[in-house]
Amino acid sequence: MDLTDTPQEAEFRARLREWLAKALPSLPDRPSPDDWPGRRAYDLGWQRTLYDAGYGEVHWGAEPAVRMIFLEETEKAGAPYVGANFVGLLHAGPTIAAEGTEEQKARWLPPVLRGEEVWCQGFSEPDAGSDLAALRTRARRDGDDYVVSGSKIWTSHAEVADWCELLVRTDPDAPKHRGITWLAMPMDAPGITVRPLRTLAGSNEFAEVFLDEVRVPVANRVGAENDGWRVTMVTLSFERGTAFVGEVVACRRVLGELALAARENGRWDDPVLRRRLGRLNAEFRALWRLTQWNVSDSVPGVGGSVFKLRYSHARQELYEAAAEVLGDPAALDLEQPWVLDRLSSLSYTIAAGTSQIQHNIVAERVLGLPKGR
Repeated sequence: MDLTDTPQEAEFRARLREWLAKALPSLPDRPSPDDWPGRRAYDLGWQRTLYDAGYGEVHWGAEPAVRMIFLEETEKAGAPYVGANFVGLLHAGPTIAAEGTEEQKARWLPPVLRGEEVWCQGFSEPDAGSDLAALRTRARRDGDDYVVSGSKIWTSHAEVADWCELLVRTDPDAPKHRGITWLAMPMDAPGITVRPLRTLAGSNEFAEVFLDEVRVPVANRVGAENDGWRVTMVTLSFERGTAFVGEVVACRRVLGELALAARENGRWDDPVLRRRLGRLNAEFRALWRLTQWNVSDSVPGVGGSVFKLRYSHARQELYEAAAEVLGDPAALDLEQPWVLDRLSSLSYTIAAGTSQIQHNIVAERVLGLPKGR
């Protein structure tokens, strides 16, 4: 695969850089981390700005190389991240684009691209996280609706979401991977209770969601009834294979900043630290190339698990190195941005599928090893 820019791609890169240089200085100040309505408005405002400038559909409608250039240049320029609407733009939206009907695409995709609606993810449950197929939230068919009862946990941005990509069990007697259905649930439906969760770092972007006889139209089902596990694998392939693209660019930027800081504070004289930073540089360069390969597929395959597995650990190692360069490795001063990132990095070997799960996927689907007993 030739990874150099074609003349058309180089022209797109230059045009995007020029536009970013003009657009970013005009943005309002970022809201407080605890101001979720303000953060929603800020993030959707940026998405609307991208849409009006002709960049709104780059996540789904553009060629893979163009998507990579867009994500690379916006991150390098310090543009806002997708923020509160990351599920809509990076998970639910691509899934609906790949698996939804024409009516579903017309209903749900344009509002996401225009910065009008936010999605959250209702997958994990208190007893069904890594073993997602053990979920117990039930949905029974009642005419043109499913009636849903159960609970979800670790639901990002549920308090400001308009829609939820929801996994439910529609056939309790089927093998656990075969009785699941993927629904789009309106978050203003009667019977939904959202309870925010506070993290170790003091943030509350996660929530518990309780569902009590919530009615969801059958027309909101993506894919066939009881075929939700296959549709979920499409969602997770996007989550693991392409949703971290901007973060890889950000990690490479942080690594450069660490090298500069080490030179300024004398830590660069430590050969062990230099080797550590050099190895991390090679890691993230390789991860960037793997990301480019993953994005070249319309729906990422098992390469997403290979990426997720290595990226999760590389990110943790990066912020361990940050602690070594920037301060006391044992310090937990939450006023320091790198400390918050270091705490956040601990979750990456759990979120979007634990490293143990990714090891199993790679072993079975890439290496062809038999399933463990």
